Amino acid sequence: MYCGESEDALRNTAIEREAAREFVLALRKRWAGSLYPSLVAQYRQAGAAARDDFQEAAVRELPAYPWFSCLERSAQKMLWRAVTAALRCAAPLTLPDGSAAMVMLDKALRLPDWYTDWDVHVQPGGVWSSGEAAAVYEAGARVVMLGENDEHAFHRDFVASAIPARSYGRIVDLGCGFGKSTWPLKEAFPRAEVCGVDLSAPCLQLAAQRVSERGLPIRFYQADACATPFAPGSVDLVCSSMLVHEMPVAALQALLRECARILAPGALLRFLDFRFTGDPMRDMALREHGVRNNEPFLAPALAADLAATAEDAGLVNARWRAFDERGAGLLEELAWPQREEWHFPWAVLEAEMP
Repeated sequence: MYCGESEDALRNTAIEREAAREFVLALRKRWAGSLYPSLVAQYRQAGAAARDDFQEAAVRELPAYPWFSCLERSAQKMLWRAVTAALRCAAPLTLPDGSAAMVMLDKALRLPDWYTDWDVHVQPGGVWSSGEAAAVYEAGARVVMLGENDEHAFHRDFVASAIPARSYGRIVDLGCGFGKSTWPLKEAFPRAEVCGVDLSAPCLQLAAQRVSERGLPIRFYQADACATPFAPGSVDLVCSSMLVHEMPVAALQALLRECARILAPGALLRFLDFRFTGDPMRDMALREHGVRNNEPFLAPALAADLAATAEDAGLVNARWRAFDERGAGLLEELAWPQREEWHFPWAVLEAEMP
């Protein structure tokens, strides 16, 4: 804490903390926009791209590869240090009047080992460990998206382009975190009952504060997305954003069965996550991102046929479609526009209940 410091000292400290955040943001942009294209160019210049088979070993021998791989993880660690320092003097989390009633916590809930055994995203302690961890995660999410999601336009684009405009009785957002994916649903469908579900109690408490500040009546439930508190056939739309790649395949199978249980006839499922692009260099970088970012379930989730798993669970018309986060939103097929820089290959799993 910086209690007792002069106003000038506090102001200088705030400037330094913001400078650290901006440095990490600039570093990540350089990593995506310069280092990745350099890696691709070096692979082509080496003649390896002319081969019929992609050589991952050849990529690892390129001069740019150690920089690309090391900088991704190093920048992630720097990110958490920067945002933690920026929040060091922040006021403790306090829920506005009435917002505590928006959070249904389950003190008997046992968090799964696959959730607690990893510092996912290389965030020390994980998002479930404390109120400070939840606030750090919220601040860090802006930098992770390269500064392009400060007003959560990414999630609003998902709602606007991937969610059909219709009347919904109840909408459930699974893995809602601090609510960034939940409140755009309530803003778009104000007459619907919108509920967020997450394992992290601190994140849910932060979500309640954020939606209370926005004047949005949203109820949050601490629960496993594979075992929600909703009655069979009581949900008209179930969504998730960046949840699929953070769950083991066995849990994903249970997740889709749970979705089929709670969805009403004709109800919809829309999951926003990642898919392989078919470009071997990008797909290699995406798999390795899971390793460098402490996301051990990313590669198995990418390899799994989740559309078939959804059909096996009882859903129909399951398919993946590409999503362009730069504003175009949902695309017709699982194919992305050509881009030189590194980017996450976002995609939407859509299905419905017969």
